[in-house]
Amino acid sequence: MANRAAGFRVWCSGLAICLAQLLLGGCEVRSPGVLETRLVQGAKRRITVGGRSDQNPLASTTENIHAGQRNFTSYCMVCHGLDGQNTGVPFAQKMSPPVPSLNSASVQAYTDGQLHRIIENGISPSGMPAAKDIFRDEEIWQMVLYIRHLPPEGSLGEPQVYGGSGCANTNCGN
Repeated sequence: MANRAAGFRVWCSGLAICLAQLLLGGCEVRSPGVLETRLVQGAKRRITVGGRSDQNPLASTTENIHAGQRNFTSYCMVCHGLDGQNTGVPFAQKMSPPVPSLNSASVQAYTDGQLHRIIENGISPSGMPAAKDIFRDEEIWQMVLYIRHLPPEGSLGEPQVYGGSGCANTNCGN
């Protein structure tokens, strides 16, 4: 009975998202509106992104956070910037949906387990790719720790790939 209720909720959420898309412009190229954003974020947080109860097995130590930052810088900074807040990423707000700042309330509201699943499996149909074939499980958990301890916005500069001189270690700018 519980599986049937869960399936019905998923079906209803999918229907609501489809109806919202039709009513709010369908295939029109534009930034998502407030209602559309809330519907999609709510559905992701409650239904589609698993791992809600998964616990990070790693301690929040300086070593693990720095390892997470190194892993993040090798892969994620192209879309999220060195600081996780899109600093210096020219297309971040032009994507549909826009690349979220990882320091935003909507991202930080995910549990550690959900962030792990998002990094591991990506989010379809957004531009967020899966990293499960690139990083080991422990490395993904370290990235989750880094996301929970992001530096101030802009403090690491802009990624070199976009012409910036930002650096990936925490001693930059000190």
